[in-house]
Amino acid sequence: MSDAQEQSTEDVQEQGSSPPLDPPVLMAELSLEANTQDSKIFEAKDQPCQSFIRMHQLWEEKKLCDVVLDVGGKEIHAHRLVLAASSNYFYSMFVRDMMESRQDRIELKGVDPEAMTKLVDFAYSTKLEITTSNVQSLMTAASLFDFPAVFNASATFLAGQLHPTNCIGIRMFAKSHGSKSLIEASSIYFRENFLDAITSDEFVNIAPEDLADLLDSPLVNVRSEEDVYHAVQLWLAHNPDERKYTLSLVLCKVRLPLLSPNFLTQNVEANQYIKKSLDCRDLIDEAKNYHLMPDKFRHTTEEKYKPRKSTVGLLFAIGGRGSVGEPFCSVEYYDFRTNTWHVGPDLKARRRHVGVACLDGVLYAVGGHDGDKHLNTVERFDPKLGHWEFVQSMRNLRRGIAVGVAGEPMYAVGGLDDLSCYKAVERYDPQSNEWKEVASLHTPRGGVGVATLGKYLYAAGGNDGGASLDTVERYHPHIDKWTEVGPMAKRRAGVGLAALNGYLYAVGGFDDASPLNTVERYDPDSNKWEFVQPMHVCRGGVGVASLGGYLFAIGGHDGRTYLNTAEMYCPKFNTWTMVASMNTSRAGAGVVTCPLTSLGLKFMNSAPSRPESFGSL
Repeated sequence: MSDAQEQSTEDVQEQGSSPPLDPPVLMAELSLEANTQDSKIFEAKDQPCQSFIRMHQLWEEKKLCDVVLDVGGKEIHAHRLVLAASSNYFYSMFVRDMMESRQDRIELKGVDPEAMTKLVDFAYSTKLEITTSNVQSLMTAASLFDFPAVFNASATFLAGQLHPTNCIGIRMFAKSHGSKSLIEASSIYFRENFLDAITSDEFVNIAPEDLADLLDSPLVNVRSEEDVYHAVQLWLAHNPDERKYTLSLVLCKVRLPLLSPNFLTQNVEANQYIKKSLDCRDLIDEAKNYHLMPDKFRHTTEEKYKPRKSTVGLLFAIGGRGSVGEPFCSVEYYDFRTNTWHVGPDLKARRRHVGVACLDGVLYAVGGHDGDKHLNTVERFDPKLGHWEFVQSMRNLRRGIAVGVAGEPMYAVGGLDDLSCYKAVERYDPQSNEWKEVASLHTPRGGVGVATLGKYLYAAGGNDGGASLDTVERYHPHIDKWTEVGPMAKRRAGVGLAALNGYLYAVGGFDDASPLNTVERYDPDSNKWEFVQPMHVCRGGVGVASLGGYLFAIGGHDGRTYLNTAEMYCPKFNTWTMVASMNTSRAGAGVVTCPLTSLGLKFMNSAPSRPESFGSL
């Protein structure tokens, strides 16, 4: 220390000031590596949780509270900051200089005091017990004071309480509070459990616009469109004098063109209230025209002419082969309404490149190859029996065969064995259980596609033993004659063929080089084919069928591997969409649609146990 510094210190001491401070310690500059960080962010991740625990404690002890909520005479002390952080309502109240932001006491009206207390508690604790007793008052309060987390949790809780006896009431409650998720959940539940829900007390009191909205869906789970009409009739009968004025609003959601002409005349048109409504009579006339002039509507893609998904039937994939092992005897079926595949009853024999058809609600599997030999055997699945059984065999052993139905008989067309391709055609009569040969094709066709359009049976593509074919033939069953029609643009063997909306679609298949993803559509009026949107995947040996106004392409081979994927074609928008995949990859499977009612499969479970009514929730 210098003399000057010593003198200065002594002077201060003599003047009686504070004791001297220790001299500062001079730190030597630390030597840090160049690659070390200049700074580091410290984060206490549990701090928010700990802070809220402390705030909850303060709230319970009513300490540092700066506002009192008066709810029906009950005082709830709180902290503005916590309320604003949890509720958009209180955030706007306290932050945007509203009158209440300067008040120490705020009166809240139209809310249950207990529900409000639970909301405030939740703002601190982040926990809340939701019960059937408090869910309505909680959701109402959460909606009014904008607690989105509680609102959504309440909606989820109510969705878990849905039952045929309360789903309409819950939907009305959801609609009054603007819960889109609960409206959707209750609507889905109502449509899924339609036949049970329409017997509830809530159904007959539903508003016409709500009923119309619920019926306006392809997912209404019914046995036929008659079920939908009967539901409207039940609703109308509860208060006809008032509801007759809005009847057309609801009736237009019934797909009247899909009702039989007899049902239209004897049940719908005969209804006294429908008779007196001009709008309703117009709907009846439109439905009649659909039956009287089918050619006018054969290309239509309007929703009201499409059957509900539960009524269209099931799509079956039967037999086929995969990458290893023997041909399959397994069967899968596709439920359009739920977009799911299910395991069906096994065939008695393994079959690849099998022909399949549905005749009078009975499935048939015809010919094919079992891995050792070609087959002429035929099996049928009658839902009344619940299993496959053999019927009369064909005359010819063959695979790559296609089967179609024209009127009552079933026709087995073309095919091949190890030596040659066939042009032979056999007709099966289910009444006599006999096969008879009919007029042969002009050209041998193995791997042919067959479908019925109008009164004709069409055979497209295939292989004649030397090359894949683009030619197409049409069979007139009444005169037992095949006639060549316009050829396809592409040669196709192992092609899928199906009819939809008055057109014939040729899907995928193999040309002589590779599998195809292209799709062509045939118009019988112009006798010409045109390309439509190609599939997402190349598919040779593909199974094709129409279902519910759409076209489905199932499985096949893409040139590298066997496929379990499936695609759906929408003719209205000319688009393909991937749908649920099969459980098993397979090509050369028989794919066919069979009516749901014929299978006797019951999709609606027995009614679940009845919970508390919605009014007591």
